[in-house]
Amino acid sequence: MPKQVGPPDGQPDPERHIMAMQKQTLLERRYSMLGLLLIAPTVLVFCAVIVYPLISAIYLSLFKIFTPTLEGTWVGLDNYRELLTKGEFWTSLRTNLIWTVGTLSLQIIFGVGMALVLHQNIWFRSLARSLILFPYFISTVVAVLVWKWLFNDLYGILNHFMMSAGLIEFPIDYLGTMPNAMISVILVGAWKYFPFVVIAVLARLQSIPDQLYEAARIDGAGPIARFFDVTLPQLREVLVVIILLRAIWDFKEFDLIFLLTGGGPVTSTQTLPLVVYKEAFSLNQMGMAAAYAVIMMLIMLVFMLLYMRRTRTEGS
Repeated sequence: MPKQVGPPDGQPDPERHIMAMQKQTLLERRYSMLGLLLIAPTVLVFCAVIVYPLISAIYLSLFKIFTPTLEGTWVGLDNYRELLTKGEFWTSLRTNLIWTVGTLSLQIIFGVGMALVLHQNIWFRSLARSLILFPYFISTVVAVLVWKWLFNDLYGILNHFMMSAGLIEFPIDYLGTMPNAMISVILVGAWKYFPFVVIAVLARLQSIPDQLYEAARIDGAGPIARFFDVTLPQLREVLVVIILLRAIWDFKEFDLIFLLTGGGPVTSTQTLPLVVYKEAFSLNQMGMAAAYAVIMMLIMLVFMLLYMRRTRTEGS
C-alpha cells in the first residue's frame, strides 16, 4: 500500500497555508510601496508650498530683518512682545473682525435668500443660476475697478443717480471717509463672495425630501413657518461649514481691501493682512511682518480646528 505524503483528507496543508500567507504579506507590501510612490509627489508639493513657508515664517519672526538685504539679528520673542503692545495690532485686529463679521453676515443673508429664490420653479431659473456665479468668477481687480468707478465722488454713476433722484444734494465720498469706507468695502466683499453660499445652500435644498414640506402644509404651516421648521434645520449643518470656511477666507482677505481703499482713510480699513504687507514692503521689517503672519495663522488655526471637528463629526 503506497505511503501517504500530504496531509490527511479534509485537513489543511500547513506548508501551503504558510506560503499563501507569505505571498499575501509580500503583495500587501508591494501595494503599500505603490501607494507611497503615488502620494509622494503630493507630499512633496505640500511640503514645498505649506510646510516650508510655515517653518520659514516662524523662523524669520525670531529675527529683526531688513527686507531689501534679508540681513538681521536674533531678537527671540521681542517681535511678538512689541507686536502685542502696539495699538496698531489691536486696532487692525478689531477692523479685521468687523470686516469678517460684516461681510460674512451679508453673504449668509444674501446667499440663503437667493438660493431660496433659485430653488423655486421660475421660468428663468437656469439662466439665473448661471448669472449668479458671475461675481464669484470675475477677477478681483476687474471687480474693484468697476466698483471704484461706481463709488467715485466726482463722476461716479451711483452719486449721479442719487443726485438726479433728489436723494442727496452733494456727492458722497464712499471710500474716503468713515464709516462710508468700511460699509462700502463690506458691501463689495459680500457681493463678490455670496455666490459661494448660494451654490452650497442650493445643493442642500435640492436634497431635502418633499415629504417634509407636504407634512408641514398638512399641519397648516405657512411659508415662514415651513422655512423655520423645515428648511432652516435641514440647512444648519451646511451653514455651519460655510460659516467656518468663509470666516477663514474672509479673515485673510487682502487684495480686495488693498485695491479698494489701501487700508484708508488713514488706517480705518487696515486689516492684519495689510499690516503684514506694510511691515514687509513699506517699513522693510520682514521679521515683524512674519510675526504678524504667525499670529494670524494662530487665529485662523482656531477656525480650522472647529471646521475639522465639525467635518469629522458629520462623517462619523
